[in-house]
Amino acid sequence: MTTGLDRRRFLRRGVGVSAGVTLLAAGGGGLLAACGSDSDGGDTSTSSSASASSSARSFGTLAVRLSWIKNVEFAGEYIADQRGYYKAAGFSGVNLIAGGAAATPQDTDVATGKAFIGISSPDITGNAITQGAPLKIIGAQYQKNPFAIMSLSKNAITSPEAMIGKKIGVQATNESVWSAFLTANKIDPSKITKVPVEFDPLPLTTGTVDGWFSFVTNEPNALRVKGFDVTTFLLADHNYPLVSETFMVTDESIAKNRDKVKAALTAEIRGWKDATADPALGAKLAATVYGKDLGLDEKEQVLESTDQNKLILNADTKKNGLFTVTDELVDENIATLKLAGVDITADKLFDLSIIRELYKEKPELV
Repeated sequence: MTTGLDRRRFLRRGVGVSAGVTLLAAGGGGLLAACGSDSDGGDTSTSSSASASSSARSFGTLAVRLSWIKNVEFAGEYIADQRGYYKAAGFSGVNLIAGGAAATPQDTDVATGKAFIGISSPDITGNAITQGAPLKIIGAQYQKNPFAIMSLSKNAITSPEAMIGKKIGVQATNESVWSAFLTANKIDPSKITKVPVEFDPLPLTTGTVDGWFSFVTNEPNALRVKGFDVTTFLLADHNYPLVSETFMVTDESIAKNRDKVKAALTAEIRGWKDATADPALGAKLAATVYGKDLGLDEKEQVLESTDQNKLILNADTKKNGLFTVTDELVDENIATLKLAGVDITADKLFDLSIIRELYKEKPELV
């Protein structure tokens, strides 16, 4: 089951949410662009950290394949570009390659060498590996998966059990995750009325459904800026733990380009530390620089940035460093993937040795 594709399609919105997101649905495949310091109007010269690369060697331009279009989801990358963190790590520049509905799969771009490092999810990468792709996950931005159930607060649904007897809008492409989630919580599907829906949450606002299969950072905030009071609960908090926005590289990169992988992670860590410290910074860059042609609502982007930071930061990442994943969480991910039909072992999917080595070598990054 290629459940990872659900997440990409899930963010395609209709006119009921916002004009900006309508543009995303129409233009996903045409959003491939060069790095911010080139086509996006970024200015890496403004940062003192960009002064002649601090690395003794040059890795050339770093190609990073993003998992979606250039919204605030990639705030850390924008900041790392703007503040010269990639150059400080030894790269001459960065090429942030946007994804989208019509883009080639991110795992394909990394496996074929179009990108050195990519941002994906365990289900997408796991499926690619089982089909022969030589890839590994080396770290995770989100410690919790953003999938959630959204409801209007006046009729709030706050747990899986509370969905029983209710009508829940579920997109066809998300049915595999939905089914696995019900199984994980031992809920009989017949006790819930599943309503086939598209991607615009208008039916929730009109009372056609009681709940909505959602991405916690996206639809809820799109509705909030329109004046709706909504409540959400994360699947990850109810027996469906899964990391997300995972970094992946090829097995060959791990074996032969370890220093380059560490350099890329160093820049990413610095950018995301700044992003989590100031949610508005990445939102502004998304709306006015990197995603300036997408019609993004900066206020909504700030809300998204704030919510995604809650998925990135937890006690473990504060202790061990951004992008680290505990052994316990790895095991939980493998069990969750099996529920979703992705049968893979931890050693086939994850290689967290590089991120751990990096923090030992540079404890100041924690």
